[in-house]
Amino acid sequence: MTEKPIHDHIRAGMLDSFDEELELEIDDDRLDALTNEFSGHTANETLDRRIYFKELFRLQGELVKLQSWVQHQKLKVVVIFEGRDSAGKGGVIKRITQRLNPRICRVAALPAPSERERTQWYFQRYVSHLPAGGEIVLFDRSWYNRAGVERVMGFCTEDDVEEFFRSVPEFERMLVRSGIVLIKYWFSITDEEQHLRFTMRIHDPLKQWKLSPMDVESRSRWELYTKAKEAMLERTHITEAPWYVVQAVDKKKARLNCIAHLLEQIPYDEVGHAPVVLPARIYNPDYSRGPIPAEMYVPERY
Repeated sequence: MTEKPIHDHIRAGMLDSFDEELELEIDDDRLDALTNEFSGHTANETLDRRIYFKELFRLQGELVKLQSWVQHQKLKVVVIFEGRDSAGKGGVIKRITQRLNPRICRVAALPAPSERERTQWYFQRYVSHLPAGGEIVLFDRSWYNRAGVERVMGFCTEDDVEEFFRSVPEFERMLVRSGIVLIKYWFSITDEEQHLRFTMRIHDPLKQWKLSPMDVESRSRWELYTKAKEAMLERTHITEAPWYVVQAVDKKKARLNCIAHLLEQIPYDEVGHAPVVLPARIYNPDYSRGPIPAEMYVPERY
């Protein structure tokens, strides 16, 4: 293969990698159109698409550098994402992890506790997901479930909540003293915006699975969730692990703002790597590739 075809092939591969983000954005456009249909208005593009992609890819490049630094320095990083249902936590987590090594940066999204877990120390099931040296863990919801959904939906007592508020500062200070970098984000949306996003999910067959009975019930308890959120932020905003609020009505801006802020929380440098040199391919004259039965191939429909 000559140099130009190789160059073209590599370029095509890189473009294919970027197409992954384009697919997500096409899905966003589809959802925006559906939301507009049910809201009765057309949303204006608040961020130029070219600027958005340029900044997103730049920030993802910096995340790759941060990943190398975390691995090189054996740092332990925990990032907590909290917010109301449909606030956009999953979207920003996707963009953070999109270019990273899942062995280094992983997502912890725990289901409802089992009967056995309900009898354990409250923080116990979260501790097993904490990072070792050289790892980043993104909590898509966290131990703060107790201050939010569990409290509002009556899954725990007010005594349980009070004990949680007493314990959380001690627990998080202990994590920080142990060397964990702990960063906490609350994604904030308006009542109207959540209503639009829920309406879109109801009418979108590709997203209906995201709308659980718990989510539906939460709509009628907006004010209770607001009071619970305010108490949580007030009582767990500590110097060692402060809360950062992300304005999330505009999803694109929220992603860029959150990632940019995250990069500022962990001082990092670019880690030098030795150049990779591919070894020469070894050809053995007695090697021959065996035939593969035609029925084993996946039909090429596209």
